Amino acid sequence: MLMGGCVNDPDEVAAIVAEGPELPIETGTDVRVIYSDSAIVRVILDAKHFEHYTGEDPRVEMSGGVHMRFYDAKATVTSELRAQRAVSFERSGLMEARENVIVVNERNETLNTEHLVWNKEKETITTEEFVKITTEDEVIFGHGLESNQDFTKYRIKNIKGTIDIEDAKRTENP
Repeated sequence: MLMGGCVNDPDEVAAIVAEGPELPIETGTDVRVIYSDSAIVRVILDAKHFEHYTGEDPRVEMSGGVHMRFYDAKATVTSELRAQRAVSFERSGLMEARENVIVVNERNETLNTEHLVWNKEKETITTEEFVKITTEDEVIFGHGLESNQDFTKYRIKNIKGTIDIEDAKRTENP
């Protein structure tokens, strides 16, 4: 009778794992995350694909489409954010939305950009990228924006131009 066995050195295993790719500890499809404060829903986040990573840089990576709805104390949606991808960093409390980012507020004003940062603690959204804001009467372009998370009070940096939509329509269709 022959017997065989193998023993792995834990230090060698740890070294191999450390050199390999970082793998998520949780993954999910069609995931919903609810952020609440004192039992009041503040944000509902839906993501097509979800991966949770731990380690030196704990984070949640979302892809395939992300949709966030921000609520007031009366459970009314005050704004919505959509993007193709997002990363939520656990230590800093920041979430970065990327690729075709669209924010719409309760006045139906729309923000378009390619990168936006939501600060959960400060309840703000910011970007240093190109922005386009469409209101009922105008389209505003700029580079950079600071806003509350409801996108009702905002400041556009480096405004490049304003177009009155009604004047443009009258010019195109006399």
